[in-house]
Amino acid sequence: MGTTLHTLAPNPGANRPKKRVGRGHGSGTHKTSGKGTKGQKARTGHHGIPKPGFEGGQTAMARRLPKRGFHNPARKQIFAINLADIVTRWTSPAGGLLSVQHLKDMGLVPRSAKLVKVLGTVREGQTLPAGLTVEAHYISAAARGHLEKAKGAFQEIALPKPVKPQEKRKAKEKAK
Repeated sequence: MGTTLHTLAPNPGANRPKKRVGRGHGSGTHKTSGKGTKGQKARTGHHGIPKPGFEGGQTAMARRLPKRGFHNPARKQIFAINLADIVTRWTSPAGGLLSVQHLKDMGLVPRSAKLVKVLGTVREGQTLPAGLTVEAHYISAAARGHLEKAKGAFQEIALPKPVKPQEKRKAKEKAK
């Protein structure tokens, strides 16, 4: 006789009933509910692993070491790209305009990058396409020299003028 629906069953011991603790002497997990007597592991809220960074009561590393440095809240995150990488991916034989959006589409610059700087590293034997115009926020002096040698050009993307906090407050007060 083959397998039929009424003969299907899980393997013995596969489905175990939920352990009901603290339900009397006959259950086997009475009184202390299988946690033994006293100690940290018997307390409520203790789930087997200590908090991250806990060193058994010894002063934690994060408290032993001094604080160093600071995070500049006004930092500019500039993504740098080498001319060598642009040359290897550039498919157009004649020169043309290479904007930041083109670089993002080619996968050379992450889509989240807000500012882009072109650096002048060019590998041996590589030549820049003639008449290549690169558009970015910043460029290094070496990259500018390589572009000028190849009769190319650089177009700088104008950055928005930063607004000082005092000016923001004044603008809000005027709006009221």
